[in-house]
Parts: sequence; structure tokens; C-alpha cells
Amino acid sequence: MSKKKEIYLLISLFVLLFIINYSSIDNFLKDSFEEPFGSETGIVKRVIDGDTFVIGNQSVRLLGINTPERGEYLYAEAKKFLEDSVLNKSVRLEYGKEKYDLYERKLAYVYLNENDINLQLVENGYANFYFPSGKDRHYTEFLNAWEKCLKDGKNLCEKSKDVCADCVLLKELNVKEQKLILYNKCSFDCSLKNWSIKDEGRKKFVFEKTNLKPGEEITITTKDFNQDYVWTETGDSLFLRDDKGKLILWKGY
Repeated sequence: MSKKKEIYLLISLFVLLFIINYSSIDNFLKDSFEEPFGSETGIVKRVIDGDTFVIGNQSVRLLGINTPERGEYLYAEAKKFLEDSVLNKSVRLEYGKEKYDLYERKLAYVYLNENDINLQLVENGYANFYFPSGKDRHYTEFLNAWEKCLKDGKNLCEKSKDVCADCVLLKELNVKEQKLILYNKCSFDCSLKNWSIKDEGRKKFVFEKTNLKPGEEITITTKDFNQDYVWTETGDSLFLRDDKGKLILWKGY
């Protein structure tokens, strides 16, 4: 074999090995360069809501999750779960890509005796997973926790018993155009009064006197939310709930 052919063969083998091991290399780089800002411990003095508490004089917002706001379904239960889990206890905070949010709250994954409190809130249906700054190394385990919650039908994951729960389908979610289309597949009218559409965070739209006839579609855009945008390009979720807060459908990407 000529020297030239040997060089071409070596180059081809190198390219092949790189392609095969790309995912491993990519994960290694992520693990190497997406290190958290560090960690610290502290005693929780007060719980503000289901995803925020106070250590000393510093508010801490739990990463990877979003719990119901005041006045929403399961707000009090989510807050109580967090209180029962961490109040007056020493916890370890693990920081992510950003240490503070716009409100100067610390952003952290919270551990009690190595138990991930954030993850437990999702598993028990008191929070949905939430990654507004993009997916990090914990994303997959939080997604798995949410899917387990859906399988178990706990709290926020409880399936609606509304007569139209299996009638109203998501025909399209167009992130680029910031619109979604719902469709009634059943042979009878479906009232959507007080049903709600929500993203992973706080953007929410509540239907008023909307009646979806058989085979009819309805399009929802950012104007309905009174927002410039709703669905993030880096990944988000759509939650459709009935008038009691029970889950009609969920779509993540």
C-alpha cells in the first residue's frame, strides 16, 4: 500500500471514530463546561410558596420546576409539601448556569440528605418541570419524573374526567408562528368555558364562553395571552386543563 493511501485510510478511520463517539464527546464537554457555580448549605427559615423559600435573608428559587401561583389549583398543597420537606432543616443548594434571577433570588437545586427536593415536587405532582434558560444536565431526569407523574396521575398530572377530555385534541403547536390549534374530534359540542392553556412558566390563557362544535377548530395566538411570545424556541410545554384544573393534554418539545 502506498504512503498516500495509508494517509487517506488513517484520516477515514479518524472521521469514523469521531462520528461514532460524537455523543460521548458532546456529553463530556457539557459535563466539563456546564459546571454549576458551586454549592452551599443553610437552614430554611421560611417558605414563600411551592418553589421559593428563604435562607437567612436570601430568597432561593428552586431550579427545574414551576409550582402553581397563589389562587391556582394546588397552590396551598405545593407550599405545604415544600414546608414539610425543608422548613427549619439544613439543606444543600447546588447552583446552575446562573446563580441569580432578575429578582436577585438565588437559583438552586435543593438537596436534603441527598434527596432532590425539586425532583420530588415534580414526581408528586406539585410542580411541572421548567427550564426557561435552556436544558441543563438535570433536564432528562426531570422529564422522566414528569412522565412518571403522568403515569401515576398525581395531583397536577391527574387526568380530567370532563366529558370532552378525550375529544379536544392538539392539532398543531407552531412555535415559530406562536400559535396553536385545538380540534374537537367528537360528534357533540364541547364547552371550553374556564379551561386554560399554560406554558411551563406563568403565561396563561383562560377560555371564556367558548363552544367547540363537532369537527371545529380554534386557533390561539399570543394576542389571546396578551404577550409578545409564549413558547420558547429552546424548549417548552403546553398544558391544557379543564375548569377544575385537571389535565386535558400535555405537549412538550
